[in-house]
Amino acid sequence: MSALDKMWVSFAGIAFLMISMGLIYLSRYKLKNGILKFSFALVAYILLILGFFIMIFTVFSGPTGGA
Repeated sequence: MSALDKMWVSFAGIAFLMISMGLIYLSRYKLKNGILKFSFALVAYILLILGFFIMIFTVFSGPTGGA
């Protein structure tokens, strides 16, 4: 994977983490409907886990060795 591709993947991971932060805030403090709270929280935790794995991949895949 090239360095540019790794940059875009890491941006996607950062976006997943920020979106999950907003969705967790919405599901805990702003929404009153139980089904809607659950669905927002479920999506948020899925994005949180995906963002975590993307960051782990980005950090541990090491440098690309380009010039």
